[in-house]
Amino acid sequence: MKTIEINITGMTCMNCVKHARTALLGVPGVVDANVSLDPGKAIIQSEDNVEIDSLKEALSVEGYVGSPA
Repeated sequence: MKTIEINITGMTCMNCVKHARTALLGVPGVVDANVSLDPGKAIIQSEDNVEIDSLKEALSVEGYVGSPA
């Protein structure tokens, strides 16, 4: 199990937070995702094989930009 922190830009409201969290939880191997609007960050608990590029891709599908924290 590992923890990944990722910055998220493009979120403007709590509905955005919900969509970003749902997108991250949809990535295979993600166990939990705590997303906050301010400062626009997610702390993700995942299996060791989850790569940040998979998380960034999931966010981009929803219209957000993820970058390493």
